[in-house]
Order: sequence, then C-alpha cells, then structure tokens
Amino acid sequence: MQPQQLIRHFTPNWFTVNMGTGVVALLLSASPIMTASCEELARILWLVNIVLFILFVVLYSLRWLFYFHEAKQIFQHSSMAFFFGAIPMGLATIINGLVKFMPQHLALAEFLWGVDVILAVIVAVGVPMLMFVYQQHQLNTMTAIWLLPIVTAEVVASSGGVLLAHLPASQAAMNLLFGCYVLWGMSVLPAFAVLTILLLRLALHRLPEVQMAMSVCLALGPIGTGALALLLLGQQAPRILAACHLVELGHLMHYAGIWISFILLGFGLWWFAIALFTIYKHSRTGLSFNLGWWGLTFPLGVFDLAILNLAQQIQSQALLYIGFGFAGCIVLLWAMVMVKTIQGVYRGSLFFSPCLMSMLEKA
Repeated sequence: MQPQQLIRHFTPNWFTVNMGTGVVALLLSASPIMTASCEELARILWLVNIVLFILFVVLYSLRWLFYFHEAKQIFQHSSMAFFFGAIPMGLATIINGLVKFMPQHLALAEFLWGVDVILAVIVAVGVPMLMFVYQQHQLNTMTAIWLLPIVTAEVVASSGGVLLAHLPASQAAMNLLFGCYVLWGMSVLPAFAVLTILLLRLALHRLPEVQMAMSVCLALGPIGTGALALLLLGQQAPRILAACHLVELGHLMHYAGIWISFILLGFGLWWFAIALFTIYKHSRTGLSFNLGWWGLTFPLGVFDLAILNLAQQIQSQALLYIGFGFAGCIVLLWAMVMVKTIQGVYRGSLFFSPCLMSMLEKA
C-alpha cells in the first residue's frame, strides 16, 4: 500500500494496539514472580508501546491534515467514532508505565495524566452527543463498542490511583483522589446502563455478526477497570485522608473498594462466560482476523490486574495463582494477535476506513 493510501485509511481503532500492548507490559510488571528478565521484557514492551503511540498519532494527524473532508466523516459514522476512546486509554497505559518504570519523571506523568483527563472527558461526553445528534443507530446493530468512549473516564481514574501512590498526603492529593472517584462515577454508571441495553439486544436479536464476535469481550473493560480503580484509590485513601483528618472515611473507602471489587469480579466472570460462548459459536463457522481482535487483550488485562491487586490487598494466595495463570493466557493471546497484526500490516489488509467507504458509496 502506498504511504498516501495508508494515511488516507488510517483510523483511531489502531490505538487499541496501544491499549493491548500497554496492559500486557503492566501485567508483566505486576507478576507475582517478578524476575529481572520479566521486568526488562515489560520495560521493552512499554517502550515499544510509546513508539507505536507516537507513530499512530503522527499518521492520524496527517490524515486530518491532508484528508480533512474525509477524516471528519468519522463524526457521522455509527461505529468508528467510538474508537476515539482508544486514544486516551492507550495513553493511560503509557502514563502508568512511566510511573512504574521511571518514577524520577513523576512530574511528567502528572502533566500527561492531566492531559489524559481532558481527552477522556471530551471523548466520554462528546461521542455520546455525536450519537444523539449526527448518527443513526438501531438496537439490532448495537455492539459492546458503545462502551469504548464511556470507559475512558474510569481508565484515567485508575491511572490516577497509580499516580497517587507516589504522591505525598496533602490537600492536593485529596482533591485528586475525590476527582478520580468523580471520573469513576461518570464512567462506570453509564457503562452499566449500556451493558443492560446490550443484554437486551443479545436476548432480542441474537449474537452479533461474526466480524464483531470479539467485541463481546469489551464488556469486561468497564467491569475490570471499575474494580481496579476502586482498589487502587481505596488503597491510597486512608493515607491521604488521614492527613486531612478524615481517617474514618479513608478506611471506609478502602474496605468498600475491596468489597465492591469482589462483586464486580463476579459479574465479570459471568460476562466472560458469555464472551467465550459467543466466540465459540462463531468459531464453528470461521473467524477472520481484524483489529477487533485486540478486544481480547485490554479488557481481559485490566480484569486480571484487578484480580492481582485484590489478591495482594487481602493476601490471598489462591487469587494470586488464578491471576498469574490468567496473565499467562493473556500474554499468549497478545502474542497471537500481534503476529496476526504484523502480517496484516505487511499485506496491507488492515488499512481500511469504513467511514471513507461509506462516503464514497453515497457519492
């Protein structure tokens, strides 16, 4: 494919590669049997993810620069606009890695987190408004990608929890803590409303089409990230709120995070079974690879990060082993999807803009 055609067909769903690669790097760094080689592999993946993110930002920016009329068609497209959410979520994995691997650059991480919050809120509010005003949707064509823009706020909330662990207890830290809970609320509650509608859609209109089979796994995103954010924020709440004479509230938030995360993880296991059933049913007729397969990585990854964090907080060896085994499966899934993605890039088969094709068909 010619470079100009690659730019012309570049779409924001490529940022799901950042989401998947970033979460695998974080999983490797959170491994209960962390070794020097494992940590180095996690660091390398994180650095690769930064390079990919910069490359994708450049390519997508060039599309808006050289093909503005075509690029703006995404606002009216009934599915591609949702992938704007992949941009702040991909950046969040990089910020978490920066805190983990280069804590000496904490000021940079704070700045990037602030930028990510702005992006996440714009996407979380803006994309639904596009749905309401400019796009056409039907219940029978609904998929779990509706969740992508909404989940951004809770992803940056969990990232804020990672950041808080490295900040001193102060009034500013308390404000950041409560701000993260607000972000959690503006994401998890709307996401659960979407999940309710999605369940109705599955009951009334059967499983999604084969090319959207992997999208069912996206439902684990708000569930897993919701639990992870509560665990990370609750873990820091007693220390931060004690300095502001709210120690009882801090302990309540800590214990509530553990309790609610158990409930969310139980819900996630139920939805994981539904996702496995969906993939199994479609695999009998054949599943062709597309970028939607990256939906196997990030949602499962954050779900497992929540399991590992919960295991660490309650000192449960059983949960730790479950989380570690799950992490191994996710790393293998990531490797498979990355290999298929590289093959698709080499062949040029993955560079396809549905919104551009829709515009050309109307013309």
